[in-house]
Order: sequence, then structure tokens, then C-alpha cells
Amino acid sequence: QVQLVESGGGLVQAGGSLRLSCAASGSFFRIAVMAWYRQAPGKQRELVASITSSGSTNYADSVKGRFTISRDNAKNTMDLQLNSLKPEDTAVYVCNAEALLLPSTYPYNYWGQGTQVTVSS
Repeated sequence: QVQLVESGGGLVQAGGSLRLSCAASGSFFRIAVMAWYRQAPGKQRELVASITSSGSTNYADSVKGRFTISRDNAKNTMDLQLNSLKPEDTAVYVCNAEALLLPSTYPYNYWGQGTQVTVSS
């Protein structure tokens, strides 16, 4: 099992910055991919950014150049630096991890509880 705990959300003015963190704990072999998703009221959950254990990253077009994802494999943590925030970035940001519980097995998908990011205009 993997537990994911997010931190760092809050209220910020447009143009401001926030840093979100996600810490994974529990019993697992390794985490293959970590990602941030977000869900705004009345909208579907969408992928914001993802990062593999080797450091390959992927970003939604709407956040490219403004958000930066990073992770520390040794500590099983992941961060998301949010810069130049816009009101449309307002959402609950949720941490996701694809974790292998044992070597050479398929990964399971785990989710955190989410952290609220609110950007005022």
C-alpha cells in the first residue's frame, strides 16, 4: 500500500507562485511515475504534469513554461512549482503515483486527498 500526502496549497493572487509537495509512504518496491492532476468545480480531472523515476517530464499545454515538476526518488517526494498563476489554475490539485509493490509486477495506481489552490484575479 502507498499513502500520498499533499501540502502547499493556498490562496494567491494572479501572477503569484506556489509550491506543492507530495510525500509517499508505505510498503512498496518503487514508484514508477508520479503526477499531479487537478480538478476544478464542474470540470473533469485533468493531468497537469508527470515525471518518471528517470526524470522524464510531461506537461499539459496550459501549464508549460509556468509549472515545473520535480521528484526525489530517495525520499519518495514530488514537488510542483507553480509560477505566473492564473485564475483558471484554481482547482484541487491531487498527487498520483504508479507504484510497484513487488519487483517485476504491474504498478498500482494511488491517489492523495488533494490540496486546494485558489488564484484570485
